[in-house]
Amino acid sequence: MLYVAGQVSVEDGKRLTGRCPDEVPVEEAIHRAQICALNVLSQIDAAAGLENVEQLAQVIGFVLSADGFGDQPKVINGASDLLEKVLGEAGRHTRAALGTNALPFSVTVEVAAVAVVRTR
Repeated sequence: MLYVAGQVSVEDGKRLTGRCPDEVPVEEAIHRAQICALNVLSQIDAAAGLENVEQLAQVIGFVLSADGFGDQPKVINGASDLLEKVLGEAGRHTRAALGTNALPFSVTVEVAAVAVVRTR
């Protein structure tokens, strides 16, 4: 089992911040979830190699959310869809999509994952 700690929405060294949907539109938050997924894939590749992923077991996504916002699953679909596209059948996973009032550095999205990988 390979546990990937929460990867935040950082692109080109810049933290992508803001609360959804009042500061960051849903479509942009989806893009930021995709960036988190790319960062998760990068961590998996560095630790074990993407070719060694047998199954992505679980993804947990957090969205910095305004009061009353309930489309966290739509936002985290950006990450889930990208992970499945890159890993194919091995990218299918269970998932939780949660809203929160705070994330590190006020980033919009954070995604953590657990993967089953071959070790030889």
